[in-house]
Amino acid sequence: MTAPDTKDNRTTLSSDDKPSRVVIIVPTLNEAAHIIPVLRSLEPGARRLGAQIAVVDGGSDDGTVELVRQQAARFPAIVLLHNPKRLQAAAINLAAKHFRDQADWFIRVDAHAAYPEDYCEVLLDEARRTGAESVTVKMTAKGQGLIQRNIAAAQNAVFGNGGSVHRNGGEGRFVDHGHHALMQMSAFCTVGGYDEGFSHNEDAELDQRLRKAGYRIWLTAATGIAYFPRDTLGKLSRQYLNFGAGRFATALKHPGSLERRHFVLMGLAPVAGLSVFSVITPQAAIPLVMWFALCLVLGLVKALRCRAPDIAFCGIAAAVMQMSWSFGFWREVWRSSWCGLRAALANRWLQEQK
Repeated sequence: MTAPDTKDNRTTLSSDDKPSRVVIIVPTLNEAAHIIPVLRSLEPGARRLGAQIAVVDGGSDDGTVELVRQQAARFPAIVLLHNPKRLQAAAINLAAKHFRDQADWFIRVDAHAAYPEDYCEVLLDEARRTGAESVTVKMTAKGQGLIQRNIAAAQNAVFGNGGSVHRNGGEGRFVDHGHHALMQMSAFCTVGGYDEGFSHNEDAELDQRLRKAGYRIWLTAATGIAYFPRDTLGKLSRQYLNFGAGRFATALKHPGSLERRHFVLMGLAPVAGLSVFSVITPQAAIPLVMWFALCLVLGLVKALRCRAPDIAFCGIAAAVMQMSWSFGFWREVWRSSWCGLRAALANRWLQEQK
């Protein structure tokens, strides 16, 4: 994205301002099961704010586009944009470029979630009250089938989410990172928008640049979203493999951005590797067995505390999340090291040919 050189012209909400230039951005890719409820929940707020809803589709083939067009026929404030790059980061950048001169603020809405009717207005009120350039929200995972309920329980628990601030309760506060919701258009454009080289963790990477540029990120306790997680352990594993890889990419771009909880997760893949030697010495498997047993016990404790026997296996979901994240992180370390080695060897060969 083309970005201005300074943030001198950024829009600030004062206590007397009534922001009217708002766009709600909804990236989609095969969201036919969720898009209509999401749009219907956003429409009342969009009417009150005079906001447009931009659905940015990455090439859905499940009927999502047709459903959006049907909804736009009855609510003309809905605009459909095509995202040829498919990724969410590219979708937000595309919409921001399209609406940059028409909106002072944008609200990022993920289609795989549910939103309260006053969601957008509360976010704007929080920006006005705190003076923050970015207002983030807390996520509560909600499941329907047995597997999805266990995955949701793991994502809502500290032993599953690692203490991520936007996954847990508490008062509103300024944070380093949160689930993206409202953002000042000028701040977003000033730092260059999302890095489209990130398929995952693009929000955490952007928050690094926002804070370095002096912008403030507020995690509100006044509203939140209900998130619908993956409904199989296979899908969950692939998601967290990508999360781990994305976290390494962020750490590579922003040294010092890793937190203590990340280092704990990083140790799991080596522990799993160590267990291979259990064929020689059984003791090599002890750390892995102890970690998995701890996940199971914590899952059972959560089920007992919640008096919900149907989530007794949430410890398994937590184990899948944690180990997949670790393997994804180290997979990206290996790829990055291999690419660096190949580049070095190629450069050396070129030097020898001269």
